[in-house]
Amino acid sequence: MTEEERWPHSPDPQRDVVLDAKGLRALAHPVRVQLIGLLRRGGPSTATRLAEQMGLTSGATSYHLRQLAASGFVAEDTERGNARERWWRAVHLLTVWTDMALADEEPEAALGYLRSVVAAHTLTAQRALNGYETMPRAWRHALDLSDLELRLTPEEARSLTEELAAVVGRYRQIDAEEAPAGAERVAVVLQVLPEPADDADQDDAAQDDADQDDAAQDGAADGPEGPGVR
Repeated sequence: MTEEERWPHSPDPQRDVVLDAKGLRALAHPVRVQLIGLLRRGGPSTATRLAEQMGLTSGATSYHLRQLAASGFVAEDTERGNARERWWRAVHLLTVWTDMALADEEPEAALGYLRSVVAAHTLTAQRALNGYETMPRAWRHALDLSDLELRLTPEEARSLTEELAAVVGRYRQIDAEEAPAGAERVAVVLQVLPEPADDADQDDAAQDDADQDDAAQDGAADGPEGPGVR
């Protein structure tokens, strides 16, 4: 795997799960991504309680929990469960995608997973805004919804992502007992999104590619003594 194929966030083997092809396929469904998020934020729960939170039937959440369990993302909480009620817990704290080559190997699963993540991010923002009116003033002032446009190369965009991840890492408090007084759970959503090119940009890019192909063919036609040979 090349450095360009690695995700910039370094996983912690003690708490994180690194996606492989099987895991990517398992998470290519928005309900499953949301279920894992609820279990990680709220702790162990049952299919019935999760269904109430998500507006689904308990049969639907039970099915998706079993699929997640088969892929190792959740596990039955035997200390809480009984003959009438099964409790489930998240096995990991974070999901990390390090092997970007999977996007080429599993394109449908990769796109499904990314769409599920975007849907989960949207729900996170909606939950925060639903509580905005009753939110303490200090937290209303801390809330931020920024939308900035930059013009970057792929290398610069990757560097930006790595720098932002490093900044967030300095503030992360996983254990509530270690957090300072007044600390609350805060969702930080980072998105570095290349914008689709318009028709004019696509035409220019296509012409550039054609020019490069022509140049390569001209060089090959020149033979071993042609221009560009060192």
